[in-house]
Amino acid sequence: MNVRGFGAAALLVACTVWIASGTQHEKPLMGPAATLAIRGLEEMTAMSPRDPEFTRRLAQMYVDERQPGLALALVEGASADVKDDVRVAHVYARALLDSGRNGDALAAERRVLAGCRSSVDGVFGGVGCDGALVACAVRRASILQEMIELGVNDVQAQPEMSLVAYQNATRQAHVSVQ
Repeated sequence: MNVRGFGAAALLVACTVWIASGTQHEKPLMGPAATLAIRGLEEMTAMSPRDPEFTRRLAQMYVDERQPGLALALVEGASADVKDDVRVAHVYARALLDSGRNGDALAAERRVLAGCRSSVDGVFGGVGCDGALVACAVRRASILQEMIELGVNDVQAQPEMSLVAYQNATRQAHVSVQ
């Protein structure tokens, strides 16, 4: 067999193996129902990039669909006034937590609490600072603080220690007087 025949045979074998192996199809990041809802919210966010409510809702939807990287990219690419919204910062902290960045998540939760705390009398209140947001931020901050003290960097990688940190942070003591 001459060189030309050998080259043609090798090319034929390579093409046959390539065709037989099939092609890899794209795998969607999210399910079809979520994709439609997210697509509509992405369009509204793109049309109103300075509206923190659209950014918060879209980032929360990304987090709910287990795509914290998309939520991080969305918030980090937003304008400064959108990033400073306490509700957006709260979702951002959750995305950081889900991404294994507990230290950054704790700092973000502390910014949420600082944004909700009145500088005049030290009580919680302000735009977007309802009781549920403050309670959730306080609880998440205490859990994150406990995780950091125990050396937990990633909740997914260290589930046992994460559970210990959660239990330590949420323990309650009841005192009864007899």
